[in-house]
Amino acid sequence: MASIILQTISLAYLLAILTCTASLSSHDEECLALFEFKQTILHQNYDVGGFQKLDSWRKIKSNTSDNGLVSDCCLFEGVVCSNKGHVIGLDLSGSSLSGLINSTSTLFKLVHLQMLNLSMNNFVDSQIPSDIACFKELRSLDLSNSGFYGQIPNEISHLKQLSWLDLSGNPLKLQSYGLEYLLKNMTRLETLHLSGVELNSSVPHFLSNFSSLRSIKLAGCQLQDEFPPAIFHLPMLKYLSMGYNSNLTGSFPEFHNNTLLEYLDLFSTSFTGILPESMSNLNHLEVLSLGSCYFSGSIPGSLPNLTQLIYLSLWKNEFSGLVPSLASLSELTVLAFGYNSFEMGRVYDWINKLTKLTALSLDFMNIHGEILPYLANLTKLSYVSMERNFIFGRIPSLFMNLTQLTRLELQSNLLQGQISSSFLNFKSLNYLSIDNNNFSGTVGLDSFLGLNKLKVLGLGGNRLSFVSTTNYTNETLPELKFLGLSYCNLKQFPAFLRFQMKIAVLILSDNEIEGLVPNWIWNNSQETLRVIDLRRNFITGFHEHPSFLPWIRLKAFDAAYNKLQGPLPIPPLTMVVYDVSNNNLTGEIPTLICEVKSLQLLDLSSNKMSGTLPPCLRNLQNSLLVLDLKRNNFYGPMMNMCTLGSLLKTIDLSDNGFTGQVSKSLANCSYLEFLSLADNSFEDVFPLWLGTLPKLQVLILRSNKFYGSIQGLSTISSQFLKLRIIDISNNDFRGQLPHKSFQTWNAMKSVYVGESSAMGFQIPLDMVRPFQFPYSMTLTNKGVKREYYEILNIFVAIDLSCNNFEGQIPQSLQDLRGLESLNLSNNHFTGHILPSLGNLKNLESLDLFQNKLSGKIPQQLLQLGFLAILNVSFNHLDGRIPQGKQFDTFENNSYIGNPGLCGKPLSKECENSKVSTMLPPARNNDYESLMPSDITDWMVISIGVGSGLLIGIVIGSNLG
Repeated sequence: MASIILQTISLAYLLAILTCTASLSSHDEECLALFEFKQTILHQNYDVGGFQKLDSWRKIKSNTSDNGLVSDCCLFEGVVCSNKGHVIGLDLSGSSLSGLINSTSTLFKLVHLQMLNLSMNNFVDSQIPSDIACFKELRSLDLSNSGFYGQIPNEISHLKQLSWLDLSGNPLKLQSYGLEYLLKNMTRLETLHLSGVELNSSVPHFLSNFSSLRSIKLAGCQLQDEFPPAIFHLPMLKYLSMGYNSNLTGSFPEFHNNTLLEYLDLFSTSFTGILPESMSNLNHLEVLSLGSCYFSGSIPGSLPNLTQLIYLSLWKNEFSGLVPSLASLSELTVLAFGYNSFEMGRVYDWINKLTKLTALSLDFMNIHGEILPYLANLTKLSYVSMERNFIFGRIPSLFMNLTQLTRLELQSNLLQGQISSSFLNFKSLNYLSIDNNNFSGTVGLDSFLGLNKLKVLGLGGNRLSFVSTTNYTNETLPELKFLGLSYCNLKQFPAFLRFQMKIAVLILSDNEIEGLVPNWIWNNSQETLRVIDLRRNFITGFHEHPSFLPWIRLKAFDAAYNKLQGPLPIPPLTMVVYDVSNNNLTGEIPTLICEVKSLQLLDLSSNKMSGTLPPCLRNLQNSLLVLDLKRNNFYGPMMNMCTLGSLLKTIDLSDNGFTGQVSKSLANCSYLEFLSLADNSFEDVFPLWLGTLPKLQVLILRSNKFYGSIQGLSTISSQFLKLRIIDISNNDFRGQLPHKSFQTWNAMKSVYVGESSAMGFQIPLDMVRPFQFPYSMTLTNKGVKREYYEILNIFVAIDLSCNNFEGQIPQSLQDLRGLESLNLSNNHFTGHILPSLGNLKNLESLDLFQNKLSGKIPQQLLQLGFLAILNVSFNHLDGRIPQGKQFDTFENNSYIGNPGLCGKPLSKECENSKVSTMLPPARNNDYESLMPSDITDWMVISIGVGSGLLIGIVIGSNLG
């Protein structure tokens, strides 16, 4: 098949060559071709500045020309001719050109071209014609940022003379033959720029043999697989930009001392590993951009040797240890170290030596203490970001020396004091965020009236009271685009918003705003508002109760936890996030909402809405990630939610009145991570087929009418590989659970190591931090039914309670070492408690209440050091209750209803008052009694024979 494709490509190339005009011997004919080319674009977007190059392209009378009109095109601006008069160069870059370039263009008659530059133009209706093959002598091709679209023609691969290839900044795609085929003949390449082109390819290893390469720009190309490390050793390479390729992996080799690299950008790739000490050999390096990767280890001590650096970003990696002094990097203008795991306590006083700094980012750096006082010497700073540290105290007056500041981010620290008018020193400031600190007192917009360039103002999450007066005019107010006033004790919408005509993001959450949203907010921002957050107020509705939201470009509307009444307002067609949960909305879901094809999150939970779900909701599956309808009064059968290609990640229909079977269409939800159908009236067998969903982590079917056995759990090898939480309690499941029931639940088998985080995802939004959507659920844990507003990724739980399961507890449970909560209560399990449950070292809650279990409580459970809740009451257990460790914390109600049990905390004493907390030797069969009734208790024997024998037995057991 591959050979057939290559033969087809070669044939297409030959046909393209045959269509090329034979070598034009006439200088006049080439000039005429240029003039005719001009005619095809002359009528498009005429701009005096852009067309200056073409002003000289004019015909003049000539007696030698057949048509009597010709001029010497070698005098045209942008045209280069050879000694023989052939046009060999054409530079029309940045000329505001547009129009159509296709195979009929006379441009392709210039077969002697060696250089073609059409960059920085606007040929948006044009694809790159296959006739590009006519330029067999082409050495430089630059079509960057010129609007060409579609597929890159195969014929470019035959331009063997190319030393410069730049197609970057165009909506182009590489055909299926791959980057390797495109470049394999271009062994003379010096410049390879394809940034922004959709390549979907690996980086060819043979590029490391292209010894002439000086510049490689492949940023944002959807590259994948491992980057060939030998490319770093190319002898002439100065510029390497591979950023924004999240699937591109790789690591650094040892660097040689003869490298010429000046620019190295791997931002937002998946590079890993350490930074080698040999980086000191990159002594020409000026830009090192490694942000948002996965590098780890310590910052090499050789880094301060890179004294030519002007840009250094190690932001958002996994670096640890201490940051070395970088005082030697005196040329630095940009320094970004935030979001790593550096140790606290490091002093950063060396920063005051970096007097050329214009941008400084030290976010999430474990900085403890007052705001860095030595920043006051860095008077060229225009950008300072130190969010999410432990900086306390007041903003020092010396900090106000930074009069060049345009952006200041100090949010999420411990700063205190009042907001003074000293910010007025920052006349150039356009971005100020001091959210989530301990600032106090009252503040009004008059504190910022002199900041005419201010566009972003974030004051929320402090102990401030925002005072709103009406003594403002358009002339005195800054024209804000972003305003954050959460937790500012607002009782009403701030009056100055009447004069804000360009507001795009408005955050008024967590205040005490009552009543209706005023009309004037809509009038002022109808065409500009993108995001509005009114979460947690006392808003009852909208003026005159509109049935739609009037902001025509709105992308996010969050009015959760208010007192909204009436029917659901229709969002605009641009909506991405629509959250009106926890209100008093009534009525049905209007079918018009199905027209909002950009919707990614629809959260109508905890309202009083009713009716059946409109079938048209499935029209949103190509965009919708979240459908949360819990705690309403919806009823009827479950609609077909998904077809192939659905993007849904979470579906929550819990606490409604849905009936019938679970829709089989869920099998198409290949991205589904969270599914809750709890507290409805579904009547179905266990949906085993959900086990094939590759990303499903949470499954909650609690309190329905599910029935029958679930024997198939042990027969399908791909069942529930990612499942972390399952709750099927309060149903009518019955029968035995096979011993291998849980053997494929791999996500529960390992104990999570690393920093915990909330399960969920982010939805990017313009001009604001991504919208966070954490998964939430209701679950019985440690004997208490509780609401989890966030679910940590370390939490693992199984709840099979209140069913009719019988037989022995499945042995495969012993492998689920990540389990924190196991609830098997209110069933008919028989046999013994598995001693191997003692292997579940993470277990915090074990509930075996109301079963038919017999035998003794295994001593191995003493190994459960985190066990906080144990309930084995109302079974048929007997013997001594284990003593010591966590068992000393359990009370009577953990054991009642087992007449055969004895020992503390029960009042019933055992016949033998001596208690051992020693663990018995393991047995092969977990169901075999640890202390068989037909064998006399060895502890009694040891006491009767004497202490010497007891010591011997104890030592023997330990040695064994």
